[in-house]
Formats: sequence, C-alpha cells, structure tokens
Amino acid sequence: MEQQLLTVPEVMTVLRLGRCTVYDLIRSGRLESIKVGRSRRVPAAAIDAFVCQLREEAA
Repeated sequence: MEQQLLTVPEVMTVLRLGRCTVYDLIRSGRLESIKVGRSRRVPAAAIDAFVCQLREEAA
C-alpha cells in the first residue's frame, strides 16, 4: 500500500526542497497539509497537485 500521508522530511526528499521552503509552501497554502495531533502531514495527492501547478505556471 502506498503512503497516503507524508511527513515534512519525506516531502523534502520527494520535492528535493529544504525544510523552511516546505513549511513556507504549507503556510502560504500552495501545498496542502493536515494536522494529526501535533504532527503536520502532507497528503500524497497534494504533492502531485503542487507539481501540476508548477508545470502550469511554467507553461
């Protein structure tokens, strides 16, 4: 089963971005996230949507 929710360090690895950049994207609303207890998680689909958004902006 594929992971549905990723941690910030996992998102950093997938997108090859730094910690501050990932949190800035979350804060700005460009990257969807949810809070589970005290932890922040990013749905896998949100990463795909973010990449699609970047591709549209570049076109």
